Amino acid sequence: MIYVENKDLVIPGQLLADDEYYSGRGTFKENGKVCSSLMGLVSLRNKKLRVIPLKSKYVPKKGDVVIGKIDDVRFSMWNVDINSPYSGILPAFEVFGREKKELNKVFDIGDVLFLRVVDVDEIKKAKLGLKGRGMGKFKGGIIVDIAPTKVPRLIGKKGSMINMIKDKTNCKIVVGQNGLVWVKGDKDMEQLTKSIIQLIEAEAHTSGLTNKIKNKLYLAIDGELSPEEVEAEEEQEFVLEKPKLQNFKEELEQEELAKQQAEEKKEKGDKPNIAEVIEELKRKNKSKKDGGLSYGDNSNSSFILNNK
Repeated sequence: MIYVENKDLVIPGQLLADDEYYSGRGTFKENGKVCSSLMGLVSLRNKKLRVIPLKSKYVPKKGDVVIGKIDDVRFSMWNVDINSPYSGILPAFEVFGREKKELNKVFDIGDVLFLRVVDVDEIKKAKLGLKGRGMGKFKGGIIVDIAPTKVPRLIGKKGSMINMIKDKTNCKIVVGQNGLVWVKGDKDMEQLTKSIIQLIEAEAHTSGLTNKIKNKLYLAIDGELSPEEVEAEEEQEFVLEKPKLQNFKEELEQEELAKQQAEEKKEKGDKPNIAEVIEELKRKNKSKKDGGLSYGDNSNSSFILNNK
């Protein structure tokens, strides 16, 4: 017999079910009874009971992608705060191999990076690296902190939730499995995105959340409700899944290149194309009966040279 329902809030020691149910994470079994070992939300699947903590800290695992902040620069490594009780280090050789460089000229205290957990030792200290698509230093934007257990709900089924937010706000969003989220866009849109992410964290356990978020986005940006309902998503387990990687570095580089090209174009102004000028002079030369004008005439040669 079961005494609770899926997504019920329970407290430590609370009786959840009798012995025909299995004990999962966040529960224990005693004298044939399954009880909760912490405060959290019930997750029931195929007679296996789990309790997902309302708030939890990130525990690093090899292969995870995380967002971290440099908090110390040492002789051969950077110390990185990865939003966890456990520390992270980024060895210098993971960044530039055997080459010798001054570390603080590459990354300094306060820099925020997108990293991968390369290894975890017996005391859960995480060795970090930058090898992989999109890894590196963030420029600008804001950081939003949520519970790591809510990351899958923020991403949504096949990226549905996070892509909806990106498309509507035109913000770049990178999600770390350690619960840190980087957002960059128009300043107003950054703040709207932050409030949306915090709402998802607070109401991750509720049904109909996707449509609620969509309507909130449309009201805030368009001043009216969404024209159509989003198809209800299947219930998801609160399991920390690997977010889809984005090559935000490439996007930032493309932005910088576009700005540079726009500035160069502005500097050049509306100067005529040399080839077009020559063709025009040829045409005029041909049309003249006396042949008195040519594209090599002194009156025009200085104009052509000045526009090379």
